[in-house]
Amino acid sequence: MGKQDDDKLADYRSKRDTGKSGEPAGDAAASSGEDGGRFVIQKHDASTLHYDFRLETDGVLKSWAVPKGPSTDPSEKRFAIMTEDHPLDYADFEGVIPEGEYGAGTVLVWDCGRYDNLRANKETPQTVAESLDAGLVEVYLHGEKLTGGYALKRIEGGNEEQSKWLLIKMRDAGADARRKPTSSEPESVSTGRGLDEVAAGAEDH
Repeated sequence: MGKQDDDKLADYRSKRDTGKSGEPAGDAAASSGEDGGRFVIQKHDASTLHYDFRLETDGVLKSWAVPKGPSTDPSEKRFAIMTEDHPLDYADFEGVIPEGEYGAGTVLVWDCGRYDNLRANKETPQTVAESLDAGLVEVYLHGEKLTGGYALKRIEGGNEEQSKWLLIKMRDAGADARRKPTSSEPESVSTGRGLDEVAAGAEDH
């Protein structure tokens, strides 16, 4: 990876010893396209259970921690905190981060797929990076559990770690106030395992 990508992942690398944690070191080549890349939502049973919402852009995964996870109900505004950029190969990470390491706990891939940048089609088009600076990101998810439009709206802080956002489902065909996907579909879309099974698998190795 080039120096620019190394700088983007400096915070990620400074917080963890990937040799001990088992997490990707960030060696995956950067994406050639800026927008319309992968998204992943990882269920993370750390000190508190939460969901990590990540969008591929500018060669990294832009990331938010969402305590209650995403909703399919447009009336529910889910609080989200921006975290450090993660490497692209983190999108496939599933396993147990050991005690004593940053973010210790079990991680599974709750949903994943591709996304479209909806603001690219506005009268004044914006890239995802420009949308992040403006404090409003709008994407269309093509996931296995989630489909349709979602907005990330900044409510406090700048475009940096610990800034506060809201994750909101748009009103479209993918909206469903009756669905509770975080509780009704808890397993990994990659392996079909639950958190307990991922943890047990790590103990077996």
